Amino acid sequence: MNLMIGQQALLGIISHVFFIGLAFYALRAIMFDKWIKKNHVFQAQLLYILLSITIGSIVSNFFLDISYWSKELPFLFG
Repeated sequence: MNLMIGQQALLGIISHVFFIGLAFYALRAIMFDKWIKKNHVFQAQLLYILLSITIGSIVSNFFLDISYWSKELPFLFG
């Protein structure tokens, strides 16, 4: 039982880090320069990081939920 909980925790951490990195990479395609005021570089970088974390966490939670639910499907028919 403890091994399964540990594996799920590790999978969750890896999934979140992967999707946050993927979101960070994808957000680089957007040109924020047009929307950011001059001399507000730190705030722009902070917004960039927070958006990456938000989008990555939402996508990761989606995939982790799908994974969990697919493991529970056999109980519907068993």
